[in-house]
Formats: sequence, structure tokens, C-alpha cells
Amino acid sequence: MSQFTAEFLGTMFLILIGNGVVANVLLKDTKGNNGGWIVITTAWALGVFTGVVIAAPYSGAHLNPAVSIGLAIIGKFSWNLVPVFVMAQLGGAMLGSFLVWAMYNDHYRRTDDAGLKMATFCTSPAIRNNFKNMLSEIIGTFTLIFVIFHFTEPVMNNDLQTPIGMGSLGAIPVSFLVWAIGLALGGTTGYAINPARDLGPRILYALLPIKGKTNIWGYSWIPVLGPIIGAAIAAILYIALTV
Repeated sequence: MSQFTAEFLGTMFLILIGNGVVANVLLKDTKGNNGGWIVITTAWALGVFTGVVIAAPYSGAHLNPAVSIGLAIIGKFSWNLVPVFVMAQLGGAMLGSFLVWAMYNDHYRRTDDAGLKMATFCTSPAIRNNFKNMLSEIIGTFTLIFVIFHFTEPVMNNDLQTPIGMGSLGAIPVSFLVWAIGLALGGTTGYAINPARDLGPRILYALLPIKGKTNIWGYSWIPVLGPIIGAAIAAILYIALTV
């Protein structure tokens, strides 16, 4: 399990569960149809948990270019590895989204609303306003990255012979954080807060044979640029407060 493979698989499972719940809630005639926002945000949080459990021991489980860039800015990650991680994250996001499409294919065929089908791949604003949509993504990602910077590892005591820490349960804090962001800050844009999470499935949506596609590229730059700006602001503030 290389770092690339870990990021690829971790992001794949994140998107499989995250976009999977959107498909379950939005597409016609599914068991979870009309499950609501709390169902979507909860499953996205658990998707983060799943991806982090897989990738954390090998890559640190960034699963998000904004995390990789933010850590690089504060000097806790090599800039040389950022492109490798971003490519793994994009590829994993595309595969995860493809699996959702393959699994729910019959329901895509039964769903007439093009916007609902697109929403199972990528985000779109509730009210289109580029400045405020960008601000939403910046604030959401700033919250994510700034809090992640303050996560702490368990204090090790070499005199103890028992393991210290929660093992896989150590993925819970970031899951709760993503859950809170979705519930509190996600209503404006669908809280991409992750360029790979949005761009990878968006590209796949353009490639797949889906009936009645809608234009996806006019808004596509916001969930990519907004999270990067939010991560940079979080990193600069972290440096200013801790140096």
C-alpha cells in the first residue's frame, strides 16, 4: 500500500459513500428516496470516516487537495508530493463516482430531472451568486482545514506497554467536523470543500452516457478555487497564531 494507492482508495470509498447517499436520496424509486439533508450529511461524514480508516496509516489520509495544500503551506507536508496526492485523489473520486453510477444505473434511467442526476456527481448552488458561492466554499474549507490543524496526537509514554490512542476510531474527529460543516454551512453550495470530490465526478459526469445532461462547467471553477483559497487562509492564520 503506497501513499498514492492509499489516497486513491481512501478517496474512492469517500465518494462511493458520499455520492452514493446523494443518489439514494435523490434518484427516483430508490429505497432512500427523499431521505433528506440529515441523511446526506450523516453518510458523507461516515464516508470520510471510511476513507480515513483506510488511508491514514499509509498516507495520513488527506483525501482532499485542500488538505494537502494547507499542510504544505504550514510546512508539514512536502510540496513535491502535492501533485502525486492530488492525482490520486482525483482518480479515486472518479472511480468512486463511477461505481455509484453503475450501481444506481436503473434509477438514473427512471429519473427525469437532469439537475437531480447531476447532483449525484457534483455540487451546485442553491442560489447562483458567484461571489457568495465562492465565499461559502472559502468559509467551509477554512473551517475544515483550520480545525484539522489543531487535531492532536495522543501523548506517548514509553514506560507503558499498552497501546495508546483509539486506533481506527481516531478518524472520528474529522468525521464529526465534516458532519458539522455539512449541517451548518452546507446549505448554500452543497459544501464541496474538496476540489477532487467535485472535479473528479464532474469530469466523469461529462463522459458517461447519461440522458438529459445539464451544463456543468459554468460553475465548476468555484468548488475548485474556493477550497484552495480557504485552505490557504487557514494555513496563513495558523502560522500567524502559532509561530
